[in-house]
Amino acid sequence: METSIIGLLKKDVVNGAKAIFKKGLVDIGEGNVSIRMPNKKEFLITPTFNQYEKMRRDDVVHLTFDGKQLSQGKNTSTEYRLHAAIYRIRPNANCIIHTHSPYATMLSILRRDIPTLMEEMVILLGGPINVSEFAIAHTDNIAEKAVSALNNTNGILLANHGVIVCGRNMSHTVKMAEVVEKMALIYWGALQIGDPFTISKEACNNLMNDFNSNFSTY
Repeated sequence: METSIIGLLKKDVVNGAKAIFKKGLVDIGEGNVSIRMPNKKEFLITPTFNQYEKMRRDDVVHLTFDGKQLSQGKNTSTEYRLHAAIYRIRPNANCIIHTHSPYATMLSILRRDIPTLMEEMVILLGGPINVSEFAIAHTDNIAEKAVSALNNTNGILLANHGVIVCGRNMSHTVKMAEVVEKMALIYWGALQIGDPFTISKEACNNLMNDFNSNFSTY
């Protein structure tokens, strides 16, 4: 039974990884995808320097929240601390995706939050996309900064690094990663023309029920 569950979850990780690669949100060897093990302080994650096109279930790494690797074979992504920190504080977050998608990363380098431009940002992510404070990659510090910046939303920009999103399932989480990049591109494009208008707080409040019922992870 245990092996069957792990096999299905590994398949989910592979599918999520291949989806973000196909959408151009990561290049080979960057970014990572994970999924929580039900009722355990453990998760499954893509390996370090992942080869997205060739990835198989056997490449997925099984480890504890404390970083102890439980599987044989490939080594874990070096960003496992980022995932573990979010799983610890988000009981409803079952999947996490980290990307280096170009426009979102560009805004993260500018330390530019993305304001609430479209309704789907509220429904899927819970509002604006904030930028975390800078911290060195692969450390506990970047995990702490990410957790702090998330607040009650499902996604942020990691300063000078990329994107992190979390969701209730893999399809939701892939979509969130896609939406962050799309909003970054739209915001960048709008700024070339003028000052973008944002959605009012009143309108956002009317959309929060949908977010809280179907997509929130806090």
